[in-house]
Amino acid sequence: MKKTAFNFAFVLLTFISINVNASSSETTTTNTTTSGSSKTVINDAVVQDAMLQFKSLSRVDKKEKYAEVKKLMKEHKAQKANAEPSTNTILLAILAILLPPLAVYLHEGELNTKFWLSVLLTLLFWLPGVIYALIVVL
Repeated sequence: MKKTAFNFAFVLLTFISINVNASSSETTTTNTTTSGSSKTVINDAVVQDAMLQFKSLSRVDKKEKYAEVKKLMKEHKAQKANAEPSTNTILLAILAILLPPLAVYLHEGELNTKFWLSVLLTLLFWLPGVIYALIVVL
């Protein structure tokens, strides 16, 4: 998961540097704002070009990119931690109190070990299931 996030961050970072160097007539992204959030759509050819450029960098340049991406990831995590909880988080917390396994499933999006542990704890006694679900959701 972390490796995938870093790979995506590298591609995004390289894409941003390509986009800054490119002329405004060659813009390949479109930003759409929907209820306060922005979504960037990136062309596949541009992503592959960015990956090729990243792979062609020297070892020192790659280390610099790694450091830059780590810095950006830390900033993103700090912003995410300081952000107000969304409506979904609040609803999941309420659902975690009422039906812990359902809240864990909705948060994770799949039937994984966290879900099954939540089911087991809820069956053993309701309170451990609630505590675990709140930990997972929050």
